[in-house]
Amino acid sequence: MGKVMPEVLLEHPAPHVALVRIHRPEARNALNGEVRRGMNTLFAQLAADPEVRSIVLAGSDTVFAAGADLKERAAMDVVGAMNFEPTRGIANCPKPVIAAVNGYALGGGCEYAMQCDIILANDKAKFGQPEIKLGLVPGAGGTQRLPRAIGKYNAMWMLLTGNFVSAQDALRMGLVCEVIEGNCEPRAIELAKQIAELPPLA
Repeated sequence: MGKVMPEVLLEHPAPHVALVRIHRPEARNALNGEVRRGMNTLFAQLAADPEVRSIVLAGSDTVFAAGADLKERAAMDVVGAMNFEPTRGIANCPKPVIAAVNGYALGGGCEYAMQCDIILANDKAKFGQPEIKLGLVPGAGGTQRLPRAIGKYNAMWMLLTGNFVSAQDALRMGLVCEVIEGNCEPRAIELAKQIAELPPLA
């Protein structure tokens, strides 16, 4: 297991497959500046690596990412807020990225998943954009990607209420393509291997 930063881990579970893991277990994988910078750096490296053909993005077996690090945001001054670095590395990556969502994917965590090309979820997964309950706006593309993924009315229901949806409801809405009982990471790796074995320039 390699480390880009302590909060972002890189693994190679199969030939031509990279696994990027959000690793802040003490904070339920809340997304702070170190995670954002690590993700941008790592995805740029993976995009340029000819040996990598597909990528899995994962958290732990109980939480994908619980959203932004609110303690960090509360401590930001005006300059810090203006220099806030979003994560665009996932969306800009030209290689297929599969989100393996175990447990909660909330706020920025849900937005990270939606930047991926395929989302798999375990049966305990919950998705949500609860920013409205904090007087915030989803700042990493949620207001744009969610309607495209699940339609205007489902998206507005989630965005305007801050309510969570279960894995099965996310499947019904079209946000995820498979729901797996237990840990969905092995299935995501299996799918990434299948993709990596196909012609990369297709």
